[in-house]
Amino acid sequence: MPFDPALAPDAAVAFIGRIRSPWRTRDDCPKNLRQARERGGHAVIELDPRFWQGLEGLASGSPVIVLYWMDGSRRDLLVQSPQHREGSAGTFSLRSPARPNPVAIAVVTLLAIDPEACALTIDAIDCCDGTPLLDIKPWLPSVDIPPGYRDADP
Repeated sequence: MPFDPALAPDAAVAFIGRIRSPWRTRDDCPKNLRQARERGGHAVIELDPRFWQGLEGLASGSPVIVLYWMDGSRRDLLVQSPQHREGSAGTFSLRSPARPNPVAIAVVTLLAIDPEACALTIDAIDCCDGTPLLDIKPWLPSVDIPPGYRDADP
């Protein structure tokens, strides 16, 4: 791209915590959540204590949407050539972390809530240890499953 989106002054975000995962390097990190679950290893979300009250209403066993900032990713690619795909594809048609705004999303299961440590244990994650956390949202089938969707892996 002819400009760096990281230098644009049009938005600001506040990281609300960090994700602690078993993955220490980009080479070691699973490429997606399915691979993370296959490899095993729970992850922990360390929430900044100032945001702890925002978890009221969540319960262990619930699915949640985790949004996180892939801070080590390139931000200047609009077309990519991933190894798992023949030819190139636009960034917005891929789940790659390389994108103008490196926001990642995962639907995970909340396994435990530890108020004393301000920590949430989740079943898996596909990011490196220390990745900044942007947000947590409840996953709601009545809202998050598109109308007419049939359970099939594309």
